Amino acid sequence: MMKKIETAEQFNELLKQEGKFYFFKHSLTCPISHAAYQEYEKFTTEYQETPSYYLAVQDSRSLSNEIAERFQIKHESPQAILFSEGKAVWNASHWKITKKSLTSALSENQ
Repeated sequence: MMKKIETAEQFNELLKQEGKFYFFKHSLTCPISHAAYQEYEKFTTEYQETPSYYLAVQDSRSLSNEIAERFQIKHESPQAILFSEGKAVWNASHWKITKKSLTSALSENQ
């Protein structure tokens, strides 16, 4: 199940509390983002033990930008990022976000 994150405070709590989790940057108006969101949903349904979060870029632009700057990952939307022990260990954007790529990245970063 995915949980929406809207503030830097919420995100910082994730970094403290979760060892490994996925974070998805979603555009509410982009058809490519919608397709990626569906792939992310498929992944989270099958891998419910993997904490999964997202933000809507239109609602949380400052948080999206902060994540890009803090982890030196160029902002894109849609964008999926795998965090482990407070570090971004994998990311993908646009059509590269698939259930298969999310599963593979999780396996490679065990």
